Amino acid sequence: MSTLWTIEEICRAANGRARDLDPDGEISGVSIDSRAITKGDLFVAIKGDRFDGHDFVGQALKQGAGAALVSERYARKNPNLKGLIVVDDALKGLGRLGVAARKRMQGTVIAVTGSVGKTSTKEAIRITLQQFGKTHYSIKSFNNHWGVPLMLARMPADTDFGVFELGMSHAGEIRPLAKMVRPHISVITKIAPAHLENFKDLYGIAAAKAEIFEGQISGGKVFLGADHDYVAYLTGRAAGMGKTDVTSYGFSESADCYLDQPVLSSGNISCMFSWQDETRRLRVPQMGAHALPNAAAAYLVGEAVGLESRALIDALTHYVAPSGRGHLVSLGFKMGNATLVDESYNANPTSMQAALDTLSRNDHKGRTCVILGEMLELGSHAADLHRALAGPLLQLAPKKVFLVGPLMKHLRDELGNQLSVEWLENRDGLLPKLANWLAPGDLVMVKGSNGIGLGALVEACREKWPPKK
Repeated sequence: MSTLWTIEEICRAANGRARDLDPDGEISGVSIDSRAITKGDLFVAIKGDRFDGHDFVGQALKQGAGAALVSERYARKNPNLKGLIVVDDALKGLGRLGVAARKRMQGTVIAVTGSVGKTSTKEAIRITLQQFGKTHYSIKSFNNHWGVPLMLARMPADTDFGVFELGMSHAGEIRPLAKMVRPHISVITKIAPAHLENFKDLYGIAAAKAEIFEGQISGGKVFLGADHDYVAYLTGRAAGMGKTDVTSYGFSESADCYLDQPVLSSGNISCMFSWQDETRRLRVPQMGAHALPNAAAAYLVGEAVGLESRALIDALTHYVAPSGRGHLVSLGFKMGNATLVDESYNANPTSMQAALDTLSRNDHKGRTCVILGEMLELGSHAADLHRALAGPLLQLAPKKVFLVGPLMKHLRDELGNQLSVEWLENRDGLLPKLANWLAPGDLVMVKGSNGIGLGALVEACREKWPPKK
């Protein structure tokens, strides 16, 4: 068990005081979830929307936590409880600990944001860099006001590469995160109508994403996905903050790193890409064309930190789709397998259209089924944006379509009788309907906003049809 912090270091960094703790005591991890505590962890009792971590301090200490970081108010109410590090506010204390972790780390830090593809791009960068050095990274989508400081606080001092995801749903949320992370390299994947209900227009979203530049260290590099209409705007915002080393990448012919037409074959997506007067082939073991810009971003980041081209191309062949973001699941039947494309983690109009376009390029010879959950946080544009999926769906022409959620009624009505479509208010009852239709050789894609819960359907499919060995 390696030492991440000592009690004294935590107190100094978080501006706290220890109660009945050895200053030289060793802390091996940091957690905000009492259920996930392992021996020697620091439990941070932050207050969330649904739970207050202070209610679980005793449980965390009983499970072996080396200490609990708590707010002053809780400490006063529990004067006899031992093993505490007391700060003014637990979340603020966690933030200060994260800042201290960033300050002591001497490696290279990369931050990723964007409306679409930020988690997948973060994963592409992580998978690539960890083949060349000790890499610390944001897990899942820990990209908000508590997730980012938590990920920073967990970063060992001897990390070579730190890869962090920065998310937002309102203006002003990325700014403090970027100032904590202080990236050497910033990546913005794409500007698209996600969280549009909280912004006047897409320029507002672009401005919020550009807050990442405010925390970037001087002399750093910026990489911008080129497949949207806000590249020039973001380049200008970067320049206004002194960030002039800007490279664009993507399928757009104006991209500095240009990706040619994708080719899908045997579960791999590939393309030729042109960069600095050379042309190379990029190949990743995924189905979606969206994986190629993600991989290109990872390549460019790797090159920026001094890694060799051929080694980077080879490293990206390990870039497998993360769960819920295009991951392929084999479903077993007596007479063979069906394939499920798990895109259940999230959805917005851009990623929905990209996923449907990917399926239309697939060389699959059997039947295709599409299960689409409604897209959330689209504000007054929601109905029109759901109806707009009719075109891509008709181009794909799947054999069966299941639509889930109230907003998907608009798409059902737009399609009329042109496809075999069933609409459900929620995911309840969807599994038996799919079971009545699905057969060996079929391909089914599941995609929707995370709040619709289609990930539970994917897990139910895994349990009902485990793959044949």
